[in-house]
Amino acid sequence: DSGMAGSCSKARFLSLCDYKTEKYIVAKNKKVGVLYRLIQLTIIGYIIGWVFLSKKGYQETDESIQSSVITKLKGVSVTNTSESGVVVWGPEDYVIPPQGEGVLFVVTNFLETPNQQLGYCAEVRSHFVLTVLNLTFCVFLSLGLMSGRCIVSDVNSTGTCEIYGWCPVEKKFKPQRALLANAENFTIYIKNFIQFPKFSFSKSNVLETSDESYLKSCRYDEQIHPYCPIFELGDITRRAGYNFQDMACVFQGGSVGIMIDWDCDLDKGYSQCHPQYYFTRLDTTACNRSVAMGFNFRHTRYFKHHTGEIHRSLFKVYGVRFNIMVHGKAGKFSIIPTAISVGSGLALMGAVTFFCDMVLLYLMKSSTSYRERKYEETRYNTLYMCLYIC
Repeated sequence: DSGMAGSCSKARFLSLCDYKTEKYIVAKNKKVGVLYRLIQLTIIGYIIGWVFLSKKGYQETDESIQSSVITKLKGVSVTNTSESGVVVWGPEDYVIPPQGEGVLFVVTNFLETPNQQLGYCAEVRSHFVLTVLNLTFCVFLSLGLMSGRCIVSDVNSTGTCEIYGWCPVEKKFKPQRALLANAENFTIYIKNFIQFPKFSFSKSNVLETSDESYLKSCRYDEQIHPYCPIFELGDITRRAGYNFQDMACVFQGGSVGIMIDWDCDLDKGYSQCHPQYYFTRLDTTACNRSVAMGFNFRHTRYFKHHTGEIHRSLFKVYGVRFNIMVHGKAGKFSIIPTAISVGSGLALMGAVTFFCDMVLLYLMKSSTSYRERKYEETRYNTLYMCLYIC
């Protein structure tokens, strides 16, 4: 018994060095054969065309782009209004904030309420007076603190409430034309630096040239000057699908997105990494465009009168807000994603064999004959069975 046990242990140890291979059966069935080859070709086309060529499955990618944006506007406009007279507007006046960032606002229209000072005055809006039992009440709080007195203009008790605040109050205003009409000819200089830290790769959207006059004369064009970072405001809104004058007046301002997309294949070299620009209007909704569209806000300029009193000028400004957004990814060959993609393809190829086996075993008329050849039953006598168990 001890000798037989030793022989069994030795046989099990030697069996570790055996190589086992599968037994293949050739099924002479044209329908299944054609189906098998078609599925194989489809999977091969998917792996080569989609995984490797389209999605670049052989590359390691980096989507954690690091970006910096610097903007600068140029252009001069002249306005002539009854409140402030003739005024020359430069970038320091119509660009907010003036130092240049990824988000900036360009003034196209404005309403000025000059020389405001603290005091009592009447609201300019009417129909905010409520009469109950011959008693008159002010019921609306708007541009200041209510004093409690109502200023009635006629026998129908329609008028305004008296407030304590900055007087005179702002008038009701709706732009009819762009006061800074030539703002669409202003230029914006967008300087963008990007870096992909995984690959230690960095680049700028400005053409690397020793010609100092290039940036003074070029304008962006995706075909002729893809590395010119200077855009006309009218051209930006036109690429977004809108007319600049309509945005300034009809829509009373708006918001435009400038997207810079960096999709870099670093296997092709440094010179093949190009910025792509996309322009879209952001202040639009499918539900209610009349409410959502447009852009305006108020700001003030304070000064002290020679008598020592504090005065201010209130500006309600309309215009176009530009949002500069940077996205991107970079890819470079790596053996690890390549091996994963190839392994996934081989696994799919194995699934083809399993699928065709199911067709032959359960869906074909000759499935019984194929099953008998694919699966063989072998009977062992008791001695061999005991040795196998040992």
